[in-house]
Amino acid sequence: MGFHDLDLSERLLIARRGTAYFAQRLAELSDEQLSEPTGLAGWSRRHLVAHVGYNAAALCRLLDWAASGVETPMYASAEQRGREIAEGATLSAAALRNLFDHTVARLDEKWRNLPASAWDAQVRTAQGRLVPVSETAWMRTREVWIHAVDLGNGGRFGDFPDVVLESLLTDIVGMWQRKDLGTRLILAVDGGEPVAVQPDSPPAEKVSGPLAAVVRWAAGRGTVGVNIDGEVEEPPRWL
Repeated sequence: MGFHDLDLSERLLIARRGTAYFAQRLAELSDEQLSEPTGLAGWSRRHLVAHVGYNAAALCRLLDWAASGVETPMYASAEQRGREIAEGATLSAAALRNLFDHTVARLDEKWRNLPASAWDAQVRTAQGRLVPVSETAWMRTREVWIHAVDLGNGGRFGDFPDVVLESLLTDIVGMWQRKDLGTRLILAVDGGEPVAVQPDSPPAEKVSGPLAAVVRWAAGRGTVGVNIDGEVEEPPRWL
């Protein structure tokens, strides 16, 4: 069963659990540690916290769109999104922590108050996909769980619920397939059938291991715990 097969209440619960997981990692960092780099090119922890905060605000705009019927995009433009994160990273540590807490509370409130009839309303993601606004539960789940690991102070893919890991892998492979990436690549999760990313291409490279390790690799977060047969080291881009 994937994330999208769960009841909406269960999906929102997993998003909230991920938010609490991120919040715990954040609380364990000192203000000085927020200025340290992450594994994401050019981003300090400050950039990451600003991004996660502003992501919640952007999802609030999609919920407003669903509730009102008035189109409200997540971001005015990719440039505006990038500028917002860069400026957010210059906030004081206290202001950054407040941004995170405040936007989490706003998103939670909008989820709680959205009328049942509005959850199927179509909205547009930052990538331009039309989706029901209920997709915000998965969009937020993906952000908070993965970026909790990116904070680099103890977050692990092994802590994610299996349903999140399985749905992340489905998401990533689906993105590669749509972009015609991952030719010749096979993913093999322990205990499961190997999956060719592009079924029509001759297999040449195989990445195998436990579910959490394969998802970590596929998401571009390192090779810990996976076996790699062939030339592949870096996974294709997925977002």
